[in-house]
Amino acid sequence: MQPKLKFIDRYLTLWIFLAMALGVGLGYIYPDITEITNTLSVGATNIPLAIGLILMMYPPLAKVDYSLLPTLFKDVKVISISLLLNWIIGPILMFVLAVTFLRNEPDYMIGLILIGLARCIAMVIVWNDLAKGNREYAAILVALNSIFQIFTYSFSFWLFINIIPGKLGLGNFDISVSVKDVTKSVIIYLGIPFLSGFLSRYLLVKSKGIEWYKRKFIPAISPFTLYSLLFTIILMFSLKGEKIVELPMEVIKITIPLVVYFIMMFFVSFVINWSMKVPYDKNASIAFTATGNNFELAIAVAISVFGINSDQAFVGVIGPLVEVPVLILLVRASLWMKKKYYV
Repeated sequence: MQPKLKFIDRYLTLWIFLAMALGVGLGYIYPDITEITNTLSVGATNIPLAIGLILMMYPPLAKVDYSLLPTLFKDVKVISISLLLNWIIGPILMFVLAVTFLRNEPDYMIGLILIGLARCIAMVIVWNDLAKGNREYAAILVALNSIFQIFTYSFSFWLFINIIPGKLGLGNFDISVSVKDVTKSVIIYLGIPFLSGFLSRYLLVKSKGIEWYKRKFIPAISPFTLYSLLFTIILMFSLKGEKIVELPMEVIKITIPLVVYFIMMFFVSFVINWSMKVPYDKNASIAFTATGNNFELAIAVAISVFGINSDQAFVGVIGPLVEVPVLILLVRASLWMKKKYYV
């Protein structure tokens, strides 16, 4: 039986639009919301928002079965292709698109680069199942991406934001961000939920069993990712009430390079895998893992480093709004290519 996208996931784009509208409405009704938000902050950190961002990252990391990783290292070809696509081709492609489409909007450009550096660890399982990919390999690749991000995100950020733009003559943007701030964000918003997710899985599976963990615990915590995302969006857009007339055009401006990225990344991944004679089920897993992005991490880092009302954080919010409809279409494309090229 062909799996179907859950109701809440199928209409994720709608929920995001509604959260945007609610946030803008709150900003008009309660113009003092900025002051209220600031009173709940310690230094540059807004406590309710920080809790929400950590909760947003926790469920996908609690779902990962890290014990599967040794299996992946037995298949050198698959892991090599996945690493190439996720950590070299993906970030470079997003960087090129960011510079091409948004070089006159450096804050948006940085926001897009942040997304390109954050590799998928959540929704890829959904897209993989819909496209009849190999669930075990998708889970293993998600585990690999999770661990890689903890150790490489800060370095990648430094390389693509502070170094490469200057080397390419884009230094007039004066792009320079503290790696210390980024590392701190990664430790808080990825390290804490990663450790919590890892310990949750280890301890609860040991005491309650894997079936209870998968059937009871995971379904109970899964909605918190969406709830936390929508809470973040509502709060962000409540601070953008005065820009309501500009918002539609700004969304379109960011949407175009994202759509191009998703489409190019998927077909480049699929063709590379097909040319190397990777079976379809593994091909789909690698392609969707490489195509999706960890918007939760991108949003968390953007808010922590640049602020909740920043353009960089705004770009991160637009990401999942665009990803869902485009990836649904790419699932259909994947199934069509399976019939055409994998007879």
